Amino acid sequence: MNKYKKLIGNTLIFAIGQTSAKILGFLLIRIYTAVLNPDQYSTAELLYNTLNILYPIVSFSMADAILRFGADKSYDIRKVYSSANILLVCGMTVFALTLPLWNMLSLYRNYTLLLFVYCLFSSFRQLAAQCTRAAGNVKLFAVDGIIAVFTQFICKLIFMVHFDMGINGYILSFICSDAFSVIFLYTAGRLYKLNKFRYTDRSIIKEMLKYSLPLIPTYLLWWITSSSDRIFVIKMEGSEVNGVYAAAYKLPTLLMFLTTMFYQAWQLSSVEEKDSSDLRDFHSNVFNIYSSLIFFAAAFLILFAGPITGILLSGETYSDAEKYTVILIISMVFQCFCQFLSSIYSVKKKSGKSCITALVAAITNIILNLILIPVWGVYGAAIATAASYFICFIIRAADTRKYIPFKINTFKVAINSVLLIIMAFISINQSNHTILILTWLFIAVALINIHISLKNFRSISKAGKYNATHS
Repeated sequence: MNKYKKLIGNTLIFAIGQTSAKILGFLLIRIYTAVLNPDQYSTAELLYNTLNILYPIVSFSMADAILRFGADKSYDIRKVYSSANILLVCGMTVFALTLPLWNMLSLYRNYTLLLFVYCLFSSFRQLAAQCTRAAGNVKLFAVDGIIAVFTQFICKLIFMVHFDMGINGYILSFICSDAFSVIFLYTAGRLYKLNKFRYTDRSIIKEMLKYSLPLIPTYLLWWITSSSDRIFVIKMEGSEVNGVYAAAYKLPTLLMFLTTMFYQAWQLSSVEEKDSSDLRDFHSNVFNIYSSLIFFAAAFLILFAGPITGILLSGETYSDAEKYTVILIISMVFQCFCQFLSSIYSVKKKSGKSCITALVAAITNIILNLILIPVWGVYGAAIATAASYFICFIIRAADTRKYIPFKINTFKVAINSVLLIIMAFISINQSNHTILILTWLFIAVALINIHISLKNFRSISKAGKYNATHS
């Protein structure tokens, strides 16, 4: 199958699953903001982010290793998956021994056991899901995503609304959803046939660890970049203000939604096509079309940030979230670009480079938070996050082309970035003509990206005809 058609086909499959899951996910946001006050919501978000820190540590980032090695036909997926599960058991055992220390921390004192169980089922679910995707069973992977969010939605209605269990219900709903997902994937995907102790391979374990261990600090550094601003906001502005700021992140995640359904397909294609003769053109065409879609979507979200935020968030308490959202949308644009470029490090097994560039972003974020929050408050935190991702993108764009010298349309990136910044500034400083000006700027972004995308589509079409003629 043509590499572009396969990428589009897999993207559409993931899109169906992601769209259904995202619709239910937005309903969950309404539950959070209706049931939890900003202070409770802030605590729930910190617990969720804590899991994101713990997961790569206790699992040795094996989900990434499963996808990289499992999708590579030169490796036995049974050995890859079985070895990954053994490492996860070891990691969770060590985590269990540290629970008394976690219980000494006031934030986690009431949630230590739930956090452990949450991490346990979440980690096993991630390994099962990535193995399913690496095996090429993308339809089952997409269906699992829908089922996982649906069960989470039902559980949150039961635990948070009916039984009014607050933060405990928030965590428990994730546990139940992940547990059901593991059972579903093991039975429907027959993963029990792949996960056997006799398939464990020491050489595979060593190779996977060599690839995955640098990803552990990378995840931690990305957490610092994406979440440290909230910690600074809590310390400098208060927990309630942070609850509003955390809620402001919900609209920008729509961009990550677009990225996720594409990136899940792109990860497979980039590994499968790693030895392709036209790898440079493949990456060039895909990135330029991908970036055009991201810029268009970002401009659309900024244009309609007000009404969409009003729909997503419940109550006047969260009304200020719109002001921060437009800046965070821009930060999400460059986070999406950084994610795309990380696939090149993955294909070339240069995970150490991912770690170094993430370190630059984290240090930049901390420094800018310390400088900007005392001056501009929450706006400073949002600007610091956007600047960190932008700097990381610039570094990765220069570095990754040493391995795959694909083309980036720098003019398009520059002009779109300037237009988005102008849109954000106008949106924050509301006037009588705000909607009209934003609409014209949105049209400008749309025209620029449609024009450039059509050129790339013509290039892909010519390449497809050439390959068909010479096959």
